[in-house]
Amino acid sequence: MDELLRRITSEPGKLGGRPCIRGLRIRVVDVLDLLSAGLSHAEIVEELPDLEPDDVKAALAFAARQVDHPLIAAE
Repeated sequence: MDELLRRITSEPGKLGGRPCIRGLRIRVVDVLDLLSAGLSHAEIVEELPDLEPDDVKAALAFAARQVDHPLIAAE
């Protein structure tokens, strides 16, 4: 999992610091949007030829990590 997550980069001067794939100008959200639109991993790599199959997996792993946070309930 850590190897996949190393593919996700964030640079303040590039795309407003949004998470990108391997320093490319392809945002994680762009890959997730294509997945949610129903494209397969292979179709996404075909649509964005700079991507590698593991980049799509990395975007999913990154998103999973972002939403997996504890909720603290006030009593």
